[in-house]
Amino acid sequence: MTEQHVEIREATVVDDALVEAMARLVPQLSNSNLAPDEAALSAIVESDTSILLLAEEGGAVLGMMTLVVFRIPTGVRAWIEDVVVDEAARGRGVGEALNRVAIQRAHDAGARTVDLTSRPSREAASRLYSRLGFEQRDTNVYRLES
Repeated sequence: MTEQHVEIREATVVDDALVEAMARLVPQLSNSNLAPDEAALSAIVESDTSILLLAEEGGAVLGMMTLVVFRIPTGVRAWIEDVVVDEAARGRGVGEALNRVAIQRAHDAGARTVDLTSRPSREAASRLYSRLGFEQRDTNVYRLES
């Protein structure tokens, strides 16, 4: 049996496999949000600002994240959102591989910074972000729910 390697790629089409992967991964990320359906995934994949990155091994999706790149008056910015690695694949460098590709894509797009948030309870994720060079900022995060 040959050793499989994790490949990071951008989702460019929405098919049943992607919908199924989201249905499996999103509940591992959030218990308050539903997995996106085909229409919602199509909107993400077709967006000019959102890049849905998938970590795959042997055709199976092990993890995903969204990189959002946008221009504001002070420059190009990038934001990493909805990072999740399947429970069965955690501890194998999948999250690191996703983040490294996202960081490179952001820099290639001209982003001066890459931001993200992570709950304090996600200790392994916090260690990873620190290893990758992210620094915790002294700022307030606000949310308005509609």
